[in-house]
Amino acid sequence: MKILVVEDDAHTRAGLVAVLQREGYDTVSAANGREALEVFEREKPDFVCLDIMMPGADGYEVCRQIRRRKSEVPMVFISAKSEEIDKVVGLELGADDFITKPFGVREVVARIRAVTRRYLAARDPGNAPRSFQLDDLEVFPAELRARRGESALDLSLRDVKILELLHRKAGEVVDRNTFFDECWGLDFVPNSRTLDQHISQLRKRIERDPQHPTIIRTVHGVGYRYEG
Repeated sequence: MKILVVEDDAHTRAGLVAVLQREGYDTVSAANGREALEVFEREKPDFVCLDIMMPGADGYEVCRQIRRRKSEVPMVFISAKSEEIDKVVGLELGADDFITKPFGVREVVARIRAVTRRYLAARDPGNAPRSFQLDDLEVFPAELRARRGESALDLSLRDVKILELLHRKAGEVVDRNTFFDECWGLDFVPNSRTLDQHISQLRKRIERDPQHPTIIRTVHGVGYRYEG
């Protein structure tokens, strides 16, 4: 899933891109409204995070233009404009949410996940499997969640990609390059510990005993495996 981040402040733009990439999204960015429309036409993103106060075309105008070109694309305003009227205007233009600066990383992640869930649910053709099973864990990709009994566990987009890959290749060893190609992207240049650190954090949330995992088993020197 590709997200366009439109923000004229370079520091904020870089921070949002880093957060979204950690979540597993492909990201493209623009520094102003005119550039945003050019990038939108070229990259065809699935989702737009949009500042309001920018040089050239402001966020409201960018939203109007995008809605004329692709009315169903999810859009979230992230702006320092915090008056009620600003939020009302943004939502009436068709934005899916409005996040006020300054914001916390957890808030942004939670709201982006919520909009992503709605997008994935709307895109579901109806004949795709609603969930799949890994040991006693049931994974619901379109919800970005898993369930064990009565307990619900939130997942990132990348978590879901990893679990889908392990489920699809149940009983096989999935090597590190395959994880990076399918769950990070072919253009990602991995740090040697990137995969291991992510798996470690994921185990803490989905395994009953992270020290003795039954879902994501390590195959030393090669990768990971789900026994099935």
